[in-house]
Amino acid sequence: MKALYGTSRLAVILFLTAGSVWFFVSNRNTSAAAGPSGYHLVKKVHLGGEGFWDYFAIDTSARHLFVTHNTHVMVIDADSGELVGDVVDAKIRGVHGVAVVEDSNRGFTSNGETDSVTIFDLKTFKPLDSVSTGKAPDAIIYDRASHRVFTFNGKGQDSTAIDAATGKIDGTIALGGKPEFAAADGAGGVYVNIEDKNEVVAIDSRGLKVSKRWPVAPCDEPAGMAIDAEHSRLFIGCHNKMMAVLDTKTGKVVATPPIGGRVDANRFDPGTALAFSSNGDGTLTVIHEDAPDKYTVIENVATEIGARTLEIDPKTHNVYLVTADLKPTPPTPENPHPYPTVVPGTLRLLIFAK
Repeated sequence: MKALYGTSRLAVILFLTAGSVWFFVSNRNTSAAAGPSGYHLVKKVHLGGEGFWDYFAIDTSARHLFVTHNTHVMVIDADSGELVGDVVDAKIRGVHGVAVVEDSNRGFTSNGETDSVTIFDLKTFKPLDSVSTGKAPDAIIYDRASHRVFTFNGKGQDSTAIDAATGKIDGTIALGGKPEFAAADGAGGVYVNIEDKNEVVAIDSRGLKVSKRWPVAPCDEPAGMAIDAEHSRLFIGCHNKMMAVLDTKTGKVVATPPIGGRVDANRFDPGTALAFSSNGDGTLTVIHEDAPDKYTVIENVATEIGARTLEIDPKTHNVYLVTADLKPTPPTPENPHPYPTVVPGTLRLLIFAK
């Protein structure tokens, strides 16, 4: 999870703290007009509640979207946008992500404040078990080649591997830096951004060991990650406003198309050959893969400030984002540059379609 704020096209409140400038939107009407990409806002769903959100995931078979929200995971019908359930467990605090394992009917949450994963039933949403991980698990993904779920632990600077069928810990992999998001190629390769080292670590998912390390220059602070497994390409969202496209066979950065500011997530849709970057500055960058080494920025679609994580529905090609109203948090000596807080009851889902 990264800082998520930027300037707006509409009314803006400027708030200054010692050494920091925060911008907050006071009126957030988003245009529904379609641009060059065809993507436009088709529905806005009020979710409510309190606290921050982070990554979310989709169960394509059941048509369920899982939205992480501080102390629980909201389950939303991917087609109607209606709230259909909730994953609640005492261990779910500071939840960051969800891994969906459809073949075992299990979901896995990364609980950043309790150093744990909650395992739940994908149909009933009821918790089944919980397991301990490294410190502050953030991103979480499923690797079908090894049938393992991997958490990427920010404070522990390591990854915890969990058997998806049994829920047992299979091992821990030291990463040598702070991990951000990750992706799996389905053939035994798991890749993760190491934010503070400006590199990508490749993991042998069956052998549970680091196999390679690659620098991602000129990318700075790699955050989001997506993969085109067919063409062995990673799409890495960088905080210096570029998407670094990395060849996983050579470890070379082959393209750096520009994106919006304050990226935190990326996705790739093989059905449309489009790569996406969700940016906290209120844009969704849409990039077409013309060829494995050639990319064209189609559009920066206007979204809303703070909508910096996303999910793609491979069936409909819809894009889902979440944001909320934000207010400044007074600085303290211990935390001179605090994140703003979420205005209670304002969390909302944004659905974009072509």
